[in-house]
Amino acid sequence: MWWIYVVIVLLFAFGIYAFIEIAGFRTRLLTRRTTRTAADMYDSYADSPRKQRRYAREHGGEWRDEEPTSPPGQSGQG
Repeated sequence: MWWIYVVIVLLFAFGIYAFIEIAGFRTRLLTRRTTRTAADMYDSYADSPRKQRRYAREHGGEWRDEEPTSPPGQSGQG
């Protein structure tokens, strides 16, 4: 019956190894380099222009009907 202890230790070691591999994969997936910026994705998640104007007015801001400018050093093309 000593072999049961060996099997349990091997299964435990495999479980730890599998966890480390899965965590490493997720880390690499979530931290990979990308060319997308928040400005590129903003249109996909933005409120309608009417809601944005209303929000700006209610919070003391101002609304500018102009295209956003790219930060220095970026061409704006993805």
